[in-house]
Amino acid sequence: MSFTFNHKETIALLKQLVEIPSPSGYTKEIMDFMENILKDLQVTYIRTNKGALIATIKGEDDIRHRLLTAHTDTLGAMVKEVKSSGRLKLSMVGGFNWNAVEGEYCTIHTASGKKIRGTILMHQTTVHVYKNASGLPRDEQNIEVRIDEKVTSAEETRKVGIEVGDFVSFDPRFEETDTGFIKSRHLDDKASTALLLQLIKSLQENNVVLPNTTHFYISNNEEIGYGGNSNIPDETVEYIAVDMGAIGDGQTSDEYTVSICAKDSSGPYHYELTRQLVNLAQQGNIDYKLDIYPNYGSDASAAIRAGFDVKHALFGPGIEASHAYERTHIDSLKNTAELLYAYVNTKIL
Repeated sequence: MSFTFNHKETIALLKQLVEIPSPSGYTKEIMDFMENILKDLQVTYIRTNKGALIATIKGEDDIRHRLLTAHTDTLGAMVKEVKSSGRLKLSMVGGFNWNAVEGEYCTIHTASGKKIRGTILMHQTTVHVYKNASGLPRDEQNIEVRIDEKVTSAEETRKVGIEVGDFVSFDPRFEETDTGFIKSRHLDDKASTALLLQLIKSLQENNVVLPNTTHFYISNNEEIGYGGNSNIPDETVEYIAVDMGAIGDGQTSDEYTVSICAKDSSGPYHYELTRQLVNLAQQGNIDYKLDIYPNYGSDASAAIRAGFDVKHALFGPGIEASHAYERTHIDSLKNTAELLYAYVNTKIL
């Protein structure tokens, strides 16, 4: 069977995923959503104690397994302090620059389940008052959340239900343009998650018999370093992280191809497995770029650090402006989907 990329269905699913708040540590809602999809697809899966999902499709060879992972957790924040003004000081969840979220709408998720809206701003935003506002550092001391409640003190803010430790999620602002671009926060790594789900759906609906038993690991703690580093089946020989390609000065990755990573900050990925991915792309006329990501780590590298004896590799769609207001193109999603399909249908060497 040849692979057909379903553009509309993939984008619709991606929109659903990015609109479910899921900063690392606050992922139950999205993992429940994912679990329901796996149930509908009638695929065997388990849920780990950390809340991750591992779906399994048995292949002809049940001795040597492969595993592919993508993560649903995103960047976000937690309430660090309820200020005397009634506004909130934040603590980052994941790694980003404060200027990347300045001006963004957000939601505070209280312990009682209440959702309170707000805006992330510099304390010194009003230019008619703060003459030096533009030159001040964007950091945890100056950034705050203006909540959309009639509050002027810490006591009043606490009365509406907000407390230290509450999670804060950033609005995704998803948009698909007529020119094929997808703009949204949290494309890292919900774009790859959508592609893995679409791959599982295609395999199940078309009764594809894979050459090797294959696990699909949906992790939920990648942004804080320990998403896919446990519960890896002993039979696993190859471990693929499906995650974004980093775009910027000196990078070869772009928004139109699948990016295959040769090395990141954790070191080189498995050479032979990486070359196999390149060969599959070349044989399938799949547009790809080989790249090195200087400030990056993946669930595959986390698994290696945890001591698992697996060949590890990394590829995924190219994502512009990572950990900010991100963008990719439908061509990159299509090329990544095609490489995914080619890889899982190739026997482990």
